[in-house]
Amino acid sequence: MTTPGGAAAATGLDSAEAARRLARDGPNSLPDAGGRRWRRIAADAAREPMYLLLAGAALLYLLLGEPREGAFLLGMVVLMLCMTLFQEGRTERALQALRELSSPTALVWRDGRPARLPASALVAGDLVELGEGDRVPADALLLEAAGLMVDESLLTGESVPVGKLAAPGGSAPAAPGGADLPWVFSGTLVVQGHGLARVSATGARSEIGRIGAALGHIAPPPGRLQRETASLARRFALLGAAVSAGLVALLLLRGSALLQALLAGIALSMSMLPEEFPVILTVFPAIGAWRLARQQVLTRRLAAIEILGSTSVLCVDKTGTLTENRMAVSQLWRDGVAYEPVAGAQLPGPHQELLLHALRASRALGSDPMEAAFWRLAGDTLHEKGAVPAGWSPAHEYGLTPQRPALVHAWDRGDGSVLVAAKGAPETVIAMCRGDQRQREAALAAAARMAGEGLRVLAVARAVLARPAPGSWPAEPAAFGFELLGMAALADPLRPDIPAAVASCHAAGLRVIMITGDHPETARAIARQAGLAQGDVIGGAAIAALDDAALARQLAGASVCARIAPQQKLRIVQALQRGGAVVAMTGDGVNDAPALRAADVGVAMGRRGTDVAREAAELTLLDDRFASLVDAIAAGRRIFGNMRKSMCYVMAMHVPIAGMALLPVLLGWPVMLYPLHIVFLELVIDPACSLAFENEPAEPDLMRRPPRGPGEALFGRAAIGSALVQGAWVLALVVGLYGWGLARMPEAQARTLAFAGLVLCNLALLLANRQRGGVQGALRAANPVFWTIAAVALLLLAMAIFVPPAAAMLQLAPPPPATLGAAGLAAGLALAGLALRSWLAARLARAPARSAAAP
Repeated sequence: MTTPGGAAAATGLDSAEAARRLARDGPNSLPDAGGRRWRRIAADAAREPMYLLLAGAALLYLLLGEPREGAFLLGMVVLMLCMTLFQEGRTERALQALRELSSPTALVWRDGRPARLPASALVAGDLVELGEGDRVPADALLLEAAGLMVDESLLTGESVPVGKLAAPGGSAPAAPGGADLPWVFSGTLVVQGHGLARVSATGARSEIGRIGAALGHIAPPPGRLQRETASLARRFALLGAAVSAGLVALLLLRGSALLQALLAGIALSMSMLPEEFPVILTVFPAIGAWRLARQQVLTRRLAAIEILGSTSVLCVDKTGTLTENRMAVSQLWRDGVAYEPVAGAQLPGPHQELLLHALRASRALGSDPMEAAFWRLAGDTLHEKGAVPAGWSPAHEYGLTPQRPALVHAWDRGDGSVLVAAKGAPETVIAMCRGDQRQREAALAAAARMAGEGLRVLAVARAVLARPAPGSWPAEPAAFGFELLGMAALADPLRPDIPAAVASCHAAGLRVIMITGDHPETARAIARQAGLAQGDVIGGAAIAALDDAALARQLAGASVCARIAPQQKLRIVQALQRGGAVVAMTGDGVNDAPALRAADVGVAMGRRGTDVAREAAELTLLDDRFASLVDAIAAGRRIFGNMRKSMCYVMAMHVPIAGMALLPVLLGWPVMLYPLHIVFLELVIDPACSLAFENEPAEPDLMRRPPRGPGEALFGRAAIGSALVQGAWVLALVVGLYGWGLARMPEAQARTLAFAGLVLCNLALLLANRQRGGVQGALRAANPVFWTIAAVALLLLAMAIFVPPAAAMLQLAPPPPATLGAAGLAAGLALAGLALRSWLAARLARAPARSAAAP
């Protein structure tokens, strides 16, 4: 069946030849440094202050005649590096999986039929279909083009798109740039029209490959969270260095040996360095993004995970997002008669003519679900009758524009005349037609009736005229004076999970606004089915007449925006943001890109979305489902909450560690913590802050809370205050335990008692910070990783105390069994105090709500 674009004549390479060329030329991709390899990860980790301090302590032991302690400490350094390699490797694997998911694809002719393949599989000689919104996958020569406009600013710096003309015999230009050329280049964007091109150069041989290989070595700037935590870590490092220097000086003045003084100073520096913060900020977003990808949500920019937790308004498309994007022709209306097609039954003559002209205003090859519905109906009811008679050929095409939402194709009938077929929005097509006012009103009333049933309505018209001379086609097809043939109504059922997903959004304090190009009555019917009927419906014409302030006021009470032009989406997003909303916006087309970029979280469609939309967005819904976006918001809240819990635990735990490295010296007691003890504690803290908290399940009321404020910091003053209170409570208990032990037993046994209490209190802090509900909530929430870490920590503690070589290196000695129970008692008191603090905090948080509800 011949269609505009002539793609039916394409055959392309066969698979065997394509495989030979791929093996010869290599994949169609730029040289990629890829993720960080293990040597790079190890080298980066070895430069961290924590590892430098550990290496310095090991060197001190070796220089001062303590080879066993030095070797053990170096072994611990290697072990911690291995743990870092595991954590970073897991992160890199997750990021690589995301990179593979986000790799571009292309519509390629292979073995005589079109197939969507990874762009990396293209070879020279492939035939590639290009459409509006596609990124050109390789340098290629245009064989066919219809209204093709390409943005080549990536290569030329020129922001204005240039037109392209087909010239199968063209020769390659010296450089990209210039209008009306037949060459398209890898990495550029198709902003209008469509075409067929033969690939001429791939990978490093393409224009972008020759000049853009350096792009893979450019690192993106750090995000806000990275900058904030890096600043916090620097402050703690400087404070630790200053306090450690004072501690060394104090110990030397008191007559301590140089080795002991330096080791105590290093231990204090290590205890005050929150080196886990970078681990948290790296592991959580990357693993979280990998988890989201498994839920069919691709995270293109990891910073979007942070913003998801504060999203307050969701602006969503109707077609394919709320509905199934499974269009089917439900009714054909002509001359006041509505006919419902039946598969296998031939259409009545007038309605058959209506369908034929709808096909003549369509492309056979494409992703538009409405056009696909027409072709399916034709296959069921026309009984092999072609849409275009033999001898006809494409003559001209008028594409969709925001001002004219109608598609118009002209066909040369071979006798000096052309037939022009149009289909599109009823009010637009009817306005282009001849006819009396009563006929127009009857057609518009029928369109409103079908739209009120939730159907998508398109009007179909035709015109027959003498073929215009080349170059004399009118700028707008309205000049043809069309004859209205009738209307086609298409049904796109609501996805069955939409009402529950919308209700979940409302429970989470999220507004949902449906934005659609459909008739207002169609939009209202779908909104009613989805549970969005409580708000107003605003039309595109009304939005055009409002200024920005008035639009913001109107949107405050709206749940549906209908007959919206793509460029109006940007105004809607900006108006909502001016009202203080954090906006997530879905889109799929080229014209959606500005709104996706302006939104706080842009969300592109994976199946029907264009490359332009996907690159402008932070998230891509691989299955185009709104419910997946709701799941992503819940996952974003969970990830952000777990990051906050982990950072609170880390800071809380560093308080008693730093305190026990400093306070005993200030009190005139023996030094309790040396670098080996800090290493032991880090073996528990490192996996706990990353693995245990990253695996923490979502809290039961996660999606019943309002969104967090957009300015709320990940680890603000309230969180820091809470961590310091928790750490101070644990420090008081461990100091008391150490003092009690020194009064009753030798120094080594007292150190052992206090060290055991510190390890057990560490587990208490970990348990108390897992859930907002405190200890009880944490015990109810399943997290096998936490229990594994706790069991390993207890086993290592037992070995450190009761295995003589390990105890000797750590300067520990087993205390009497009865007194060792005091360490367990301290941990129990720590847990009880932390549970009480959590209960009081929850009670104080509920008190304002009760006061506000009181009359």
